[in-house]
Amino acid sequence: MFNFARLIPALLLAFCLPAHANWHLDGESSRLSFVTGKNGDTIEVHRFLVLHGSVDRKGVAGLSIEMDSVSSGIPLRDERMRDALFEVGQFPDATIKAQIDLQPINNLANGAQIELRLPLTVTLHGQSHSYNALLMATRLDERRFQVVTLEPLILRASDYGLLPGVESLRTFAKLKSINPSVPVNAVLIFTAR
Repeated sequence: MFNFARLIPALLLAFCLPAHANWHLDGESSRLSFVTGKNGDTIEVHRFLVLHGSVDRKGVAGLSIEMDSVSSGIPLRDERMRDALFEVGQFPDATIKAQIDLQPINNLANGAQIELRLPLTVTLHGQSHSYNALLMATRLDERRFQVVTLEPLILRASDYGLLPGVESLRTFAKLKSINPSVPVNAVLIFTAR
């Protein structure tokens, strides 16, 4: 015979699980892109294809970007960015770290959103800098939430020792100029495990 007394604690545990779960990045559904400018009026969008990330039960969030997964749509340019700009042999990954208060996100109803101003640290090419990011978190369902940048994060090549690499790319491509600052945007999907 079916026992309702045993079913109720099991259902409560199932509904509480996501609030106490670790959240892991769905790398295939997530996107991290950046915009470059060259010769004063040419704008191009690039992205990284391989991302890893998680948010633990205490709200410690980390995102790792495999720098050799840069994709501009032009294989030769990707190779030059990997070798001359990002120097992936020495600096294979970039990271973003933050501390998140999970309670407001866990308390959201499915489909509801919350705007977050979040301090985070970006480590790229062996250098770290802090930013104050404006993000939107959306509770997609009981097991997934999405975080998107509401404003792009502006990274300056000079902050990360990337100016020699930018100059190498400019010379190689015979360009007049490459903008040394890039806006970075993200759409990140996290799943409870």
